[in-house]
Formats: sequence, C-alpha cells, structure tokens
Amino acid sequence: MNTITVLAIIDFEARPKAPLTRMMNERLERLAADLQVFLDKELHEVKDCNDLTVYLSYNSSYAIRWRITNEVPEHVVNVVANKCAQLGYVVWKSSDLHKSRPDS
Repeated sequence: MNTITVLAIIDFEARPKAPLTRMMNERLERLAADLQVFLDKELHEVKDCNDLTVYLSYNSSYAIRWRITNEVPEHVVNVVANKCAQLGYVVWKSSDLHKSRPDS
C-alpha cells in the first residue's frame, strides 16, 4: 500500500456548542491519527491497493462515523470495517460524499 490517509472531517452543520467544539475537534483528530497508525501497520504489505482514504466525523448524535472515499479491494474494506466496528464507529451513510463500498 502506497498511501493511507485518515482525515478528521468537521461537519459544520452538526457542530456542538462553542465550549465543546475545540475538545471534540481535537478528539476527532486524535482518533483519526490513531486509526491511521493502525491501518499503516495492518496494511503495510498490501500490494493490490495504491491508496486508501478514510474520513472520520461525528454524526448528528455525536457518534464517530467513518467512510472510505476511494475504490479499494474488498479485503482492505474489511480491515477498515472490522477495526471501526471494534472501536464502536458507525458507517457514514451521507449522500453528499462519494458512495463508499461498505454502503454498497
């Protein structure tokens, strides 16, 4: 695998009240960094996938949601989906981003 990117996406429509915003944004960035470290280790020998991009954000209930934003092999989707499920993250089902394979 050439490049793995996990991005914290701040949804401005679902933003919490001002005092919590900074704390929640920092938490989301830390969770994205932690997931990226895990995926870097888990997928470092994958040869049939060049890039993996995962978005993390909060849903309207402030649960962490995730989405793969590019086409990747099914086994890569499974690694991401299994780890995110273990962490209690939910699949991002928003229609405003590219449809991810787990929703297909």
